[in-house]
Amino acid sequence: MERKDFEFLSNEYAQALQAFNAIEGQAPTIVAFGGSDDLRVFVDQFIEMASRTKELAVEREEPHFVEWFEELIRRAEALRVEIVRQ
Repeated sequence: MERKDFEFLSNEYAQALQAFNAIEGQAPTIVAFGGSDDLRVFVDQFIEMASRTKELAVEREEPHFVEWFEELIRRAEALRVEIVRQ
C-alpha cells in the first residue's frame, strides 16, 4: 500500500466514523422533533459516501478498510430501519 492511499483512507474513515457517531447520537432528538425524513436523507447520504469509499478500498486492495467501511454501512442500514419503524 502506498502511504498516500493509507493516509487518504485513514482520513476518510475517521471522518465517516465521526459523521456516523454524530448522526447516531442526534437521531433520537431529530426524530422527536419530527425530522425523520431529514434523518433518512442524512443516513442515505452517509451510506452512499461510505459505499463509494469502500469500493475505492476494494480497488486499492485494502481489506481492513473494506471491512471497517462495511461495518459502518451495516450500522447505518440498521439505523435506517429503526427510523422507518418510528
